[in-house]
Amino acid sequence: MTVRTPTVSAPVSPGKMGSSVPATELLPFLSALGEWRDRRKAELDELDQAALHSPDGDALSADVVLSMTVWKAVSDRYELILVTWDSGRVGQQEIERIASLIWGGLDAGAAGGSLAVSLPEACKLSDALASSLRAKLALDPADADLAARLRELRAQVERIGDLVKQEPAGVRNDALAKHHDLDRRLTDLADRNKRGADIGGMIGPLELDTAKAERDLIVGAATRKERAADVARARTVRGELEAQGTAVRALADKAVRTVTPAPRLAVPDVTALGPVPNTPAGLAQYLTRLDAVRRALGQAQAAYGAALGRRDELTQLLDAYQVKAASVAAGNEDLAELYRRGRAVIDTEPVDLARLGALVAAYQAYLEGTR
Repeated sequence: MTVRTPTVSAPVSPGKMGSSVPATELLPFLSALGEWRDRRKAELDELDQAALHSPDGDALSADVVLSMTVWKAVSDRYELILVTWDSGRVGQQEIERIASLIWGGLDAGAAGGSLAVSLPEACKLSDALASSLRAKLALDPADADLAARLRELRAQVERIGDLVKQEPAGVRNDALAKHHDLDRRLTDLADRNKRGADIGGMIGPLELDTAKAERDLIVGAATRKERAADVARARTVRGELEAQGTAVRALADKAVRTVTPAPRLAVPDVTALGPVPNTPAGLAQYLTRLDAVRRALGQAQAAYGAALGRRDELTQLLDAYQVKAASVAAGNEDLAELYRRGRAVIDTEPVDLARLGALVAAYQAYLEGTR
């Protein structure tokens, strides 16, 4: 099957992470991004059809779905930017929002869930995925412009070099080795092509390996960024729950000391979970446990708070009925005795909620009977 739509590379995004976007660069960027979006969609539609007719179609379906998902995430973010841009009717506040929309995270599909990447990262990932699909499908090897493919490979290898610099020290050497190997293979192909050698059968595998390397580096960087954000979030939540736990334990002590019957719920101590881990599996489990601690603290706070609230409610009711009795049944000794007993229960700790409730109910019934 012939795919007529040529591959297209995403435009360079204006500004950088954490900085404002120059207003003069926004219009050409949005125009280029819109063209990239439309051409990439046409390309993906044709790649999808090619994959359906390929003997390896089942093996390629996950790559096609991921490519479409990443494209959709970019397209949705582009639409939000267009709305904010409002045909250029923007002030500094709108420009800052656009910068956040460009460099902030958006969810692009990844194996096993979602991947938080910025708009430029998602565009690069889309480029890598489309290149990988083309290589796997071996589309138009005879008619393709080898010089254009070599130029695209050179740009891709340069991007990989930039990504390698961001790799952690522990894995950077492996990434450097892969980058050097890709660069060596590309240089060799370019030299062969200059000499007139047939490189048609060699460029496809290199395109596939290059696209995979770029994709893996983008996904790895985004995953580390997500993990770092999760670690920071876990530490923040842990601190919040530690403070909440201290307050809930104080509330529980007060309830047990001042009312009976009081709840007997355990108040979890988040510090028992230990320090925040930094491995993916450990972090996921830790976040799940933090959520369980949050729910348990909420239940304990509600239960102990309700017990104290019941005491306050009954106290207020008794006082309110006593004020009402002063106007409709002044001097009634039975009501005075019920009030005295109710106040005696209130002034004795722990307050017997059942007895106080019965006395308030009796006071109310007696008061209503005197009308």
